[in-house]
Amino acid sequence: MLRLFLISTLRFAGIAGGALLRSPDGLSPVRPRRVLVMLGFLPVFAVAQAIHWLGFLLDEIFFRGYRRVAIREPLFVLGVPRSGTTNLHAVLAQDPQLTTFSTWECLFAPSVTQRVFWRALGRLDARLGGPLRRLLSLVERRFFAALDDVHAMSLDTPEEDYFALLPVLSCFILALPFPHAAHLWRMGTFDRDMPAAERERLLAFYADALRRHLYVHGPDKRLLSKNAAFASLAGSLAAQFPDARFLVCLRDPVQTVPSQLSSIRAGLAFFGVPEDSAPIRERFVDQLAFYYENLNALARTGAPTRTVVKTLPQLKHDLAGAVRDAYSRLGLPLTPDFATALEAAAAPARAYRSGHRYALADFGLDADSIVQRFAGAYTEAGSGDTTAVAARNSPGPGDAQTASPEPAGAPAGAAASTTMHLRGQAAGASRC
Repeated sequence: MLRLFLISTLRFAGIAGGALLRSPDGLSPVRPRRVLVMLGFLPVFAVAQAIHWLGFLLDEIFFRGYRRVAIREPLFVLGVPRSGTTNLHAVLAQDPQLTTFSTWECLFAPSVTQRVFWRALGRLDARLGGPLRRLLSLVERRFFAALDDVHAMSLDTPEEDYFALLPVLSCFILALPFPHAAHLWRMGTFDRDMPAAERERLLAFYADALRRHLYVHGPDKRLLSKNAAFASLAGSLAAQFPDARFLVCLRDPVQTVPSQLSSIRAGLAFFGVPEDSAPIRERFVDQLAFYYENLNALARTGAPTRTVVKTLPQLKHDLAGAVRDAYSRLGLPLTPDFATALEAAAAPARAYRSGHRYALADFGLDADSIVQRFAGAYTEAGSGDTTAVAARNSPGPGDAQTASPEPAGAPAGAAASTTMHLRGQAAGASRC
């Protein structure tokens, strides 16, 4: 822990200096807006980091019992970004046998100490009539409303626990304010490019984050983790947690690529990074290609008996059936209460339409180039699921430009029509 603290502190000094002095993408100059935003952001971020590390220190004094918590058969929801993992996570979080991180725990309470503090403050606030809660609700609505079309969230909703890696500066979302940081891009290709010693330290830190969560919520629970960004860690997670189960969500790359690039535009612009930066766009596309390859490796050779692959069309058109099938194949018990919740969630999933709109042409890309770049990745990654290839050719939620779907249960040979199908999706807006 001390070594990680020292490494992270030195790394923060380096990326902070680079944020003020270096080109964010190697081409564009450092804009005045970027300097001003960073002069406000960096001190706040540094204080938050210091509070997190103080919490970890206090955990070692007052809550050392977290170290003895066993992480038994965790369920990891992985996938490429924009593939339906968020809604699936929200549905699975209703299963009473599972426990997962909420947004406030990820961002404000990665340590046991912080959770104890905030819970005590919450009880005090409730006794006083809830003035703090009302204030937080007001701030929450104003802050998170702008994210609804891209990634709906609130303080109490289930959230990606990759935020637990913020204290060690290894949460990939930090690539938006710090795109010049090489370490963050290695996180995006973790299984391939992260040095072995650092890989082990980060996985151990992440495992401790999960133990802290179980220590608070009950060691008898099964841990549910959802992280699209952890596609790059798929093989390492399978090795670190040999009894883990993996539910992988995939989406056609012709839809995934522009959706992901569109979703990061506002974040880049806020931090004074050119939102149309060609080097950053290429890095994200290369990283997405690695995500598909790495998830393919997990499903085919890494943990084939512990992995189930589902596509976005499957999750939209038959959410309940897809989850029931995954539970059966992964050996997870399906309780009557959760079965009822699944059925209730199925209709809203079919009816959902996002307001997020984008097109490949917005980023100087076309369907042919995506077909060539991701050739075989999506078909192969989904081949462990007998309906994945057929579902690939059915329209995604809200997609207005998708070709007619293949019949359900179409054989793997249906992939022969993939190129023609993908080219037909080049124009128009799409749903994330």
